[in-house]
Amino acid sequence: MLCFFLENFRTTMDTLTSMKVLLQVVESGSFVAAAERLNLSTAMTSKHVMHLERNLGTRLLNRTSRHLSLTEAGRVYYEQCREMLDKLEMVEAAVRQSAVVARGVLKISAPVWFANPLFTKALAKYRSRYPDVLLDLNLNDRLVDLVEEGFDLALRVTPEEPGSSLLTRRICPIQLMLVGSADYLQRNGYPKTPNELSKHVSISYYYSQFADEILFEGSNGRETVKLPVSIRSNNTTMLYQATLAGMGLAVLPKWLIEDDLTSQRLEVLKLNYTLATSYLYAVYTNQRYLSPKIRTFVDFLAEHFSGITESFD
Repeated sequence: MLCFFLENFRTTMDTLTSMKVLLQVVESGSFVAAAERLNLSTAMTSKHVMHLERNLGTRLLNRTSRHLSLTEAGRVYYEQCREMLDKLEMVEAAVRQSAVVARGVLKISAPVWFANPLFTKALAKYRSRYPDVLLDLNLNDRLVDLVEEGFDLALRVTPEEPGSSLLTRRICPIQLMLVGSADYLQRNGYPKTPNELSKHVSISYYYSQFADEILFEGSNGRETVKLPVSIRSNNTTMLYQATLAGMGLAVLPKWLIEDDLTSQRLEVLKLNYTLATSYLYAVYTNQRYLSPKIRTFVDFLAEHFSGITESFD
C-alpha cells in the first residue's frame, strides 16, 4: 500500500514538474531557451513535454526546426496549467502567511514608440519598487498572440477597448497629434481647416485608425479627411523619422514627440478640430488568479499615469 502511494505521489510530482517545463518552453519559444532558464539539459526538457503528451495521449506542440507552436489541445492545456500553477503560487503564499512577492520574468509586448523617456522613467520607478521582477519588453507594432507567443501582457493604444477574449484594463488617455516638420510646413503652407489638408501628403501607419484617413471632431461634428500618402510603414520609428525629414504630415503620440515640440522641430496643426481620443490599455489572458508580477505592473501603470486626463493642453 505504501509503495503504491509513493509511486502515485512520484508520478504526480513528475507531472507537476513537466507542466512547469511546458510553460517555460512555450513562454521561452524554444526547448534550448527553456532548458537554460530551468538549468536542465535540452534532452531532459524535451522528455518532460513528451511525458505530458504520452499521459494525455495527444500532441501539445507543433515542432519544426525553426518554430514551436501550440496545437489546439496544447493551447487548452497550457491555459489550464497556467491558471493552476498561478493558483498554486497563491495558495503557497497564503500557507506561508506572507504577502505574495512579485518576482520572475515579466514578458511585455508594446508599440515601438514606447521607447520614449516618459515610459522608460515609469519602468525605472516600477523596478525600484519591485526589484525581483525582470522586465522583458518586446517592442513591435503588430498585435501579438499572448498565448501563442508567450507574453504575460500587452500594452495597446486604441480609441476603443480591444475586443477579444482577453482581459483589458484602461490605463490612461493617449494624446495623438497631427504634426509636420517646420521645414515641410514652410514649404507647403499651414492648413487652417481639415479641408485644406487635401493639398498636403501624409505619412501613413499600417496599424492605426488613421492609416487611410483622419477623423476629426469639432463643434460642427465629425469630419473625415483622406490625404495622399507619401510613405507608408508598419514601424512608428520610421514614420517619426520621415516626419522629421519633412516627407509629410503624420499623426504621432505626444509621448514620442514632446522634445521635438519643445525645440520646434515639429509643429502641431491648429485646425479647431481634435483627433478622436485614444487610450492605453493593458491586455492580459483571462486568469482567475493573476500572477503578482502582472497584477503589480498593471496596478502600477494605472497609479503612475492616473494624472493624465482626457482634457489635453
